[in-house]
Amino acid sequence: MKIASWNVNSIGARKPRILEWFDTAQPDVCVLQEIKCVDEKFPAKDFEERGYNVHVHGQKTYNGVALLSKHPVDDVIRGVPGYEDENSRYIEGVIVPDDAAPVRVGGLYLPNGNPAPGPKYDYKLDWMQAFEAHLSDRLALEEAAIFLGDYNVIPEPEGVYDPKGWADAALFRPETRAAFRRFLNIGYTEALNQLIGEPFYTFWDYQRGAWDKDHGIRIATLLLSPQALDRLDSGGVDRDARDPKKGDDSVKPSDHVPVWVTIC
Repeated sequence: MKIASWNVNSIGARKPRILEWFDTAQPDVCVLQEIKCVDEKFPAKDFEERGYNVHVHGQKTYNGVALLSKHPVDDVIRGVPGYEDENSRYIEGVIVPDDAAPVRVGGLYLPNGNPAPGPKYDYKLDWMQAFEAHLSDRLALEEAAIFLGDYNVIPEPEGVYDPKGWADAALFRPETRAAFRRFLNIGYTEALNQLIGEPFYTFWDYQRGAWDKDHGIRIATLLLSPQALDRLDSGGVDRDARDPKKGDDSVKPSDHVPVWVTIC
């Protein structure tokens, strides 16, 4: 089963490129971030025609997440349980395939936090604390679970083209990275670290020629419970989805790229 994540930076603006990738990549399950639309405006029909069950937690203009699955989905929740949040940043469900054991999938769009320090950064750290508590609760269920999405965290210096230049950014501050390490310390594993033996990026800004210069950062992450890690088979980063010269060149690509794993 192929499980993917992609910050699409507006489903409306990128839809032709997004559908093109879906037709090529054929994920069984995909979580989307920054769909930037309310539930009613999400193009569900385009995905339903491709065999997906569609669950959306949308928001006008900003944020918004979606969970798309070719298998039935049970126990869908919207928002991190126990955390009051006016923004739509989290969706979760249990994927129930016919030919494999169920897997819980959570898709998140963690707050950016800039400028830091400040209220936006406080919100980021509060959100991460609430999410850590949720991860701990889910770990206690002892089930296969994958929490993937745009974490807006650069976990280590190898995940940014210019560590010194990003030292004060909310995504790379010591407090942010410490909060992220706590996700790992309670028992989760970063899947792509297990599978890719060299530094990689998942985001390239539209400005300053970042794509052509390969000035990227790594902020998409897939965290696996021990039970999901036991089932991990492969994974990767679909870098070509960011290339302006590949795909539908009439539509600007997202500044993020899809990441994915397969589990047995």
